[in-house]
Amino acid sequence: MNARRAAFVVAATIGLALSGAGVSHAEPGGAGTGEYVALGDSYVAGPLIPAPTGQPVGCLRSDHNYPSLVQAGLRSPRFRDVSCGGATTKDMTAPQQVTGGVNPPQLDALSARTTLVTLGIGGNDIGFGDIVTDCGTRSPTQPLGAACRDHYTQGGHDQLAERIAKTAPKVAAVLQAIDKRAPGAKVLLVGYPTILPDSGPGCFPVVPFSAGDVAYLRATEKSLNAMLARQAGRAGVEFVDTYASSVGHDICQLPGTKWVEGLVPTSPAAPVHPNALGMRNSANRVLSALHASAGS
Repeated sequence: MNARRAAFVVAATIGLALSGAGVSHAEPGGAGTGEYVALGDSYVAGPLIPAPTGQPVGCLRSDHNYPSLVQAGLRSPRFRDVSCGGATTKDMTAPQQVTGGVNPPQLDALSARTTLVTLGIGGNDIGFGDIVTDCGTRSPTQPLGAACRDHYTQGGHDQLAERIAKTAPKVAAVLQAIDKRAPGAKVLLVGYPTILPDSGPGCFPVVPFSAGDVAYLRATEKSLNAMLARQAGRAGVEFVDTYASSVGHDICQLPGTKWVEGLVPTSPAAPVHPNALGMRNSANRVLSALHASAGS
């Protein structure tokens, strides 16, 4: 372990001790060192979770997204959240046009003084928004079938599996670029939480995906997370699994239990995105990973 990473691990341990079991009990004047930079898409930014913060406004960052909650636990002297709704791996190295302006290439936020990086990316590379829209439209036409699955697997090719495979080298390239720009940083690649129930047929028609499509989409998300975990392992960085800890808190659950909102949100958050409870879980998983690293 080099000196910069060793210093970060010590600071992470102190920050966790100060923050207690959760991320909302940090005492004032906490310790930290270096710089924490958060990168990623809307599952990082936390669109429509109160309250919006940062520029440009079209990135829809929340001050209660998981990077902000992690920072509350660590209190690094420097914190930069450049996550942005709609971001793909391309937007790590290219400017992203959004409402109200342009989000600069996210990797430009990194420097030699960066000691911690969290990254959540890949969902938009496979077309997350279009998948939700397509399935929400097609699936109700065959409630006993799997119209969405049939659409994406016609001709014997699973288009979503192919998109995941094509995204893998893009994620690898981002991780390599992070290492070059912030060679002393600890990097955590954060996966996606449970969206649909981990078992069973779902909750049609409240969430308008048939049982067959729920099974297909569930398997697709697991494949996406598995790909991210593999790329993290190959790059020598840590993968933070937010899926297992969020089982039972999917979009079919009641308000207060669900951590990801449905197509019609019941608490402040974007449709089919984590709410404040989901962000708290992701933050806890990141802090737990840092704590484990500090103890190893």
